[in-house]
Amino acid sequence: MTPMERLSKVSPTKAFIVALVVMLAGLFLPGIVGAALLAVLAVSLGALTFTTWPVQNMSTRVLRLLILALLISVIVAKAL
Repeated sequence: MTPMERLSKVSPTKAFIVALVVMLAGLFLPGIVGAALLAVLAVSLGALTFTTWPVQNMSTRVLRLLILALLISVIVAKAL
């Protein structure tokens, strides 16, 4: 089974809750540990954005890129 097939079987609610927990843990854990968790989230979001890029409309693409840029800026601030 390919990763995309497995991902398509995941409940959207479970995916949201896992992403929320990882984000909150990354924000509340100190320093590089929190930044590493946020980096995992950013890589996952980037992979999802890249994979679904052809089927998204322009406003969704822009929003996803803005969220990804904001997350990367938080990672840099947290790592420093």
